[in-house]
Amino acid sequence: MPSVTHEALVELFKNRPTLAAEMLQDALSQPVPAFTEARVESSDLAEIVPSDRRADVVVVLQVGDQQRPAMAIVVEVQLGVDPDKPYVWPVYVVQTRARHRCPTRLLVVTIDAAMARWCSRPIDTGHPGLTLTPLVLGPAGVPVVTDAEQAKAAPEVAVLSAMTHGQSGAGQAIGVAFLAAAAGLDEARRALYTDVVLSSLNEAARRMLEAMMKSGYEFQSEFARSYVAKGREEGIREGALKAKAHDVLAFLEARGLEVPADVRERVLASTDIAELDRWIRRAAVVSDARELLDTAGS
Repeated sequence: MPSVTHEALVELFKNRPTLAAEMLQDALSQPVPAFTEARVESSDLAEIVPSDRRADVVVVLQVGDQQRPAMAIVVEVQLGVDPDKPYVWPVYVVQTRARHRCPTRLLVVTIDAAMARWCSRPIDTGHPGLTLTPLVLGPAGVPVVTDAEQAKAAPEVAVLSAMTHGQSGAGQAIGVAFLAAAAGLDEARRALYTDVVLSSLNEAARRMLEAMMKSGYEFQSEFARSYVAKGREEGIREGALKAKAHDVLAFLEARGLEVPADVRERVLASTDIAELDRWIRRAAVVSDARELLDTAGS
């Protein structure tokens, strides 16, 4: 199940279709054609990839009276290492380009600096000259929105700022700027965005914001109510998975074994507690890190 953070980020790009183009141009200095409209299109790519594979958001920038596609942007939210993504991302780009018959960019969004580095690695497809380098929006590219007018003009950017920088010392100023913008939103977006911002801020900033809202705050949106309980459970489980994965790698490294990149990625991508426990035990006896993944020796 996608996490609360993942789904919230996806909603920002769906609710503000121009956000993908704005981030490409303003944060990543990528040229974007002048367009008259930005539309969220179907992200179902089942014609080529399996039915459980779909891009998070596909935005098409359109020009002219006939709304001709000028550029498509495939937006992918990535919060953890996924060894499958270097194989499916090129498919997303090619399929979207074929569907809309226009230049297509891949914009990967993450709120973690380490993940931004992982996502930025060029993907060699194996065909001469065909290498895909994802355009990655990480924490360094997300503006710190503390100005109320800026937040009012682009509420989704203010929410993205809170999700990325809310734990920093700027958390209170970000929260205050968001409140100024929240007053002008429709009820559904105001409820959803307030939930997301409050859950993203550091404790001091959250307390201050709740006080400004006359406290007694409860999660307001259907989105938050449907995800918050599962999100808490997921957070505990994801924390355990991450800790065990790092234990496996630390054990191998402490024994002086070199850990190849593919082995490291496979360990970090595991979502099976029992598998990680098995690898921890094997890490104590293998003579080569690659033996860790040998199912025959399990």
